[in-house]
Amino acid sequence: MKLKRPYLSTAALLALVAASFQVNAKITLAPVFSDHMVIQQKTNVAIWGKADPGKTVDLQASWGSKVFKTTADQNGNWMVKIPTPGFGGPYKINISDGSPFQLSDVMLGDVWICSGQSNMEMPLAGWGKINNFQQEIKGANYPKIRLLQVNHTASSAPLESLNLANGGWTVCSPENIPEFSSTAYFFAREVYQKTGIPIGLIHTSWGGTIAEAWTSAAGLKAFPEFDEAIEKQKKVQNKADYEKQLQEWEQMVLDRDEGYKSGAPHWLDAQTDESNWRVMRLPALWEDAALPGFDGAVYFRKKITLPASWKGQELTLHLGTIDDNDLTYFNGKKIGETKGYNLSRNYKIPANHLVDDENTISIRVFDGSGGGGIYGEPSQLSITAANGESMDLSGDWQYKVGLDLKKVPAMPVSDDQPNRPTVLYNAMIHPFLNFAIKGAIWYQGESNADRAHQYRTLFPAMINDWRKSWNIGDFPFYFVQLADFMKAEPNPAASPWAELRDAQKAALKLNNTGMAVAIDIGNSADIHPKNKQEVGRRLALIALAKTYGKQIPYSGPELKNYTIEKDAVNLNFNPGDGALKTKDGAAVKGFSIAGADQVFHWADARIAGNQIIVSSSSVSDPKAVRYAWANNPESNLTNQAGLPASPFKTDDWADSTLNKK
Repeated sequence: MKLKRPYLSTAALLALVAASFQVNAKITLAPVFSDHMVIQQKTNVAIWGKADPGKTVDLQASWGSKVFKTTADQNGNWMVKIPTPGFGGPYKINISDGSPFQLSDVMLGDVWICSGQSNMEMPLAGWGKINNFQQEIKGANYPKIRLLQVNHTASSAPLESLNLANGGWTVCSPENIPEFSSTAYFFAREVYQKTGIPIGLIHTSWGGTIAEAWTSAAGLKAFPEFDEAIEKQKKVQNKADYEKQLQEWEQMVLDRDEGYKSGAPHWLDAQTDESNWRVMRLPALWEDAALPGFDGAVYFRKKITLPASWKGQELTLHLGTIDDNDLTYFNGKKIGETKGYNLSRNYKIPANHLVDDENTISIRVFDGSGGGGIYGEPSQLSITAANGESMDLSGDWQYKVGLDLKKVPAMPVSDDQPNRPTVLYNAMIHPFLNFAIKGAIWYQGESNADRAHQYRTLFPAMINDWRKSWNIGDFPFYFVQLADFMKAEPNPAASPWAELRDAQKAALKLNNTGMAVAIDIGNSADIHPKNKQEVGRRLALIALAKTYGKQIPYSGPELKNYTIEKDAVNLNFNPGDGALKTKDGAAVKGFSIAGADQVFHWADARIAGNQIIVSSSSVSDPKAVRYAWANNPESNLTNQAGLPASPFKTDDWADSTLNKK
């Protein structure tokens, strides 16, 4: 039989020719340059790449008539700097070393670096599923917003190359936005809608990462506690040796896990004796529910009786997200296994696995560091039948600890593991340093909360390091303060998260910085709150006011000064917009007060104009006041624009994290 010749449209044929042409061309551009990109307006931008040594490279942009020339050096490197006018486009850029090629659909606008950990990384869909994500994706049709996604990469030495998703820049559309940073997108959407300036977003973040990983070796010179780790990274590890060490470590973990016997997870068996197991309400991070500071393996079990109408049907078990890895059984038979804290678990249960009476779901959860458990929203924990019926699985589950990682040697560290000083700066920031940007937005801090006192100097050092590295002055650097999270404490107590927020607030002393307060839009049960629309909007308000000159409120109430008068403390505020108020119209909440003994008590507080008067019958001679000072504080102080006040303290008493490095 004669095969039909495949049909190629004119556009497809031209694309194929262009792709073949560029493959055969000797000149190449750095990966950051592609069709659909945004180039920074009103500056001198560098464009660079590779050619044969000694070759003359010509470059002409369609916003001007001048041809810029340079010569590739002995290593084939070349760079051209060209002036850019105000925003506009689309434009074309023609580049030739004798074999010409062209960049098309290039916009002039403002380029923002978007970085941090998982709350910056959190996509609209995928594992994120932000509020109203389906409608948000459907409406994400902004052709003058452009997206560049950097894949996770770590390196012990600074890189020039980039590991990019999607082949480079893409246009913001319902097809391209679902897996992109939701915070970055909502920031750009607000700025674009208010200014009309094309926005380029370079999203380069990695969930669960520490600030020192995003800082250069030079930027960490003032921190001797990182010297040993930086030196160790200079010794490149043999990959085969690492994989062997990791395999041996993982086997040791299983050997010492009480839930395993003879190489099998016997605590996942259908007939396991549960008489001495404890109860935990799920979904929850186990640090909050029952196991503070715990890393290791925990087994969960739940017995359910299925409706008779489900008999003979294939079911689907929905477990939401699990931190980090799970092994899941149903009636003693494996139905799924997933590695990754940010992946949703949906496992099929074959009809022949079901029994008429009690059925048993059993799960081994392994967490290597940080938060652990079956977390997320209660609605994500369920079992559904093929006929569309559903059963809620949230609530009480039995659990038992199989292994505490404190009882085994530390896991081997690979050369691509991200939580090491400098390695993310080297791979995910350094390659952009010649690329002109407008500014940066940043959402990170959760992974440094247990060393919050160190963050008081580490975070400003990172900001200064980026500014020095880009060498374009004190560019705008706007960041998100940590949202409320974890269970609420009944009494005032030391709080690493409060100390981290205070360290973030202290970074506002640096020039051209801004902080979006998120203390009112978190989730006690989810470290990844879903309202990223408001996070992005609040970052955009700062940029619109401070970078784009819009006369709008962008900050909540800020403490100016205070006086102590007998048994009360009078706090004087700059409200930021109008007068002080509360979000819910109730009495102001979240204040605590202490005397010289440094023991804090909940306080009575009342608003009097732009002043708040704080007192407590338990403190006759007050010395200090704190506001919203907890992991998950009760707080409701705002201004007329509805922007919340940042948590703060009036004292300079020692942090609980003072000696943690």
